[in-house]
Amino acid sequence: MHYVSGLKLKPELQTHPGFSRVFQPGKLTFGFIMPLVGYPDSPFPLLEDHQKMAQLADKLGFSALWMRDIPFYDPSFGDTGQVFDPMVYLGFLAAVTRNIALGTAGIVLPLREPLIVAKQAVSVDQLSHGRLILGLSSGDRPAEYPAFGADFDNRAERFREAVNLIHRVTTESFPHIDTKHYGKLKGMLNLVPSPRAGRIPTLIVGRAQQDIDWLAANSDGWIWHRGSFNQLPEIVNTWHQNRPDEYFRPYGYGTFFDLAEDANEPVRQNWGGIRAGRNALIAMWKKHESAGVNHVALNLKTLQRPAEEVLQELAEYVLPHFKND
Repeated sequence: MHYVSGLKLKPELQTHPGFSRVFQPGKLTFGFIMPLVGYPDSPFPLLEDHQKMAQLADKLGFSALWMRDIPFYDPSFGDTGQVFDPMVYLGFLAAVTRNIALGTAGIVLPLREPLIVAKQAVSVDQLSHGRLILGLSSGDRPAEYPAFGADFDNRAERFREAVNLIHRVTTESFPHIDTKHYGKLKGMLNLVPSPRAGRIPTLIVGRAQQDIDWLAANSDGWIWHRGSFNQLPEIVNTWHQNRPDEYFRPYGYGTFFDLAEDANEPVRQNWGGIRAGRNALIAMWKKHESAGVNHVALNLKTLQRPAEEVLQELAEYVLPHFKND
């Protein structure tokens, strides 16, 4: 195994309903980047069965549903994700699912007021009975920044400050905080409600314009991938070598995904994702599990087959090979 043997999650995360379902040392789990439907030839998914599909993923034993933060249709980007605002949609999904973790992958923090993000996060955390995992990113669509009157060039600095602000207001009572890019708290205000487990688990999605040592020191895990899967062992090793303490911080990746009807079709990887039959996927994901990957988030945009059929096949033939005991 490429994860560091003997390391454990932080105590408050070992029993966290959402985080512990998705992330365990030495284990690989699977979730979906919403929506749960293929739309390979359009930027707009059909969401007619979105509640039914979310409930099916929950029932079949998948570990997480992830929301992207895409406020506008940008023709140059060509994808609107799950269409609904991620935090609003999380509130809806909290009411219609029971066990599956609910996450963001990720909130574009430099475009949002961090105190409002904190308020939304603790609200979803309470409504979902502790199933929220807050993934944060710096954003990859420059066209949106002028619309929000936000500076694209200083997003790295504002991201760091916003992450710290969210952490402090969700873990401290009546905090004293003086920020450069946001506001001031003088010990007279306290964010409500409080997180169920004492704090909200956070992930960094992508690099967020930061060094890996900063990512490891300021998050509970990392979701990122670029290039060939041959790089995964090196990426995971580098990630764990930069940990700031004795606790385990998981690593995962997201990818566009198409499941072939032929169970033996080999894996084909391109810049945007993968296509393969289930047997080749099992073999590949076993290697990724051994390399220290803890979670794979599948984006079904490129899916050619009916999503319900694909979820059923993955649940019947793939998930049993990756039991999260």
